[in-house]
Amino acid sequence: MTDAISIERTLTQDEFLRFAALSGDDNAIHVSPEFAARTRFGRTVAHGVFLLSILRGLADQLLPGARQISQKAMFPAPTYAGDQMVFTATVSGRNEHGVEITMSAVRRADEMITCEALAVFAP
Repeated sequence: MTDAISIERTLTQDEFLRFAALSGDDNAIHVSPEFAARTRFGRTVAHGVFLLSILRGLADQLLPGARQISQKAMFPAPTYAGDQMVFTATVSGRNEHGVEITMSAVRRADEMITCEALAVFAP
C-alpha cells in the first residue's frame, strides 16, 4: 500500500464557478473577479471545501472505500485562480482508532501552504 500521493493542478476561475454552481456557495470572493479585486485578496480565491474535496480524492486513493470519521482543516493563505498547486495526502499514523492522513495544498510559486488538514478514517 502507498503511504503518500501528490498531484499538481492549476485551478481555474471556471472551476471556481462550477464548484459554486454545484455547492450553492456563490460568495463573490469566489466568483466575481471585479468584486475580489476590491478586497484584501485582490483576486478570486478558491472555496476551502473545493480544496478539501481534491485532498479527499487523494486520501481515497490511499485508502480506497475507507469511511472518514473526522477532519480538522485550516486555510492559512488563499489559493487564487491560476495558482499552480501541489496537493499531497500522507498516511501519518495508524492505531486502534483509525488511520490518520495528513493533507496539504501548497502554492508552487512560493511554497505557501494554503490548506492543511488532518483526517481520520475508520480502521
